[in-house]
Amino acid sequence: MALMEVNALTKRFGGLIAVNDVSFTVEKGEVLGIIGPNGAGKTTLFSLISGFQKPDLGNVVFQGEDITGVAPHKLVQRGLVRSFQIVQTFADMTILDVVTTAALSRRPLVEAIDHAAHCIARVGLAGKEYETPATLSLQDKKLLEVAKCIATDAHFILLDEVMAGLTLTEAEAPLKVIQELNSQGVTVLMVEHVMPIIMRAATRMVVINFGEKIAEGPPSAIIEDPRVVEAYFGEHGDVAH
Repeated sequence: MALMEVNALTKRFGGLIAVNDVSFTVEKGEVLGIIGPNGAGKTTLFSLISGFQKPDLGNVVFQGEDITGVAPHKLVQRGLVRSFQIVQTFADMTILDVVTTAALSRRPLVEAIDHAAHCIARVGLAGKEYETPATLSLQDKKLLEVAKCIATDAHFILLDEVMAGLTLTEAEAPLKVIQELNSQGVTVLMVEHVMPIIMRAATRMVVINFGEKIAEGPPSAIIEDPRVVEAYFGEHGDVAH
């Protein structure tokens, strides 16, 4: 049985169909990438899966249970957590306090503080525990998002464009953290727009365009798929490897 089954999800906003009959599975222990051009419906799909929005049609099954529309904080208790493309944090709190807040979802206070410090070090932010998020670089803010996810003890993490706005060099740090998490058994579902990064991170990819799934498979096949090339670069485009 797949860890997660996404079945015919559909979401409309008035006359706009943002997600249209999208289905796929996520296997335990894999890194599944969701890619597509800007406006393709990737983040809406993420919100449907993670409980921030309810679909008009379709359902999501996680660990054999229907979780469609289940509140995000309840999904955290089941081991599923998501990050945000636009960094969400408490500006006046220290980094340690921010990550501790996430850890409190599953641990008592004293244990949560220790765990938070461990998670901060795990993503490479050791020594910055008592800084505020506003002082961090964009790269470090992205790493803080990952640290918050780790602190919940989730075994299934959804990452929404955690590399967005970073150079390829800057993206190496969060990529390394994701790969290490996956090697330790954490399943990752990630939306990403930077093709060179998702090609290295994902074991399998789903491609969304105009709200519909147009392709699915290993990165080596996806990059050569004519439908994907056309969606990103037009009919005569060429995907850079």
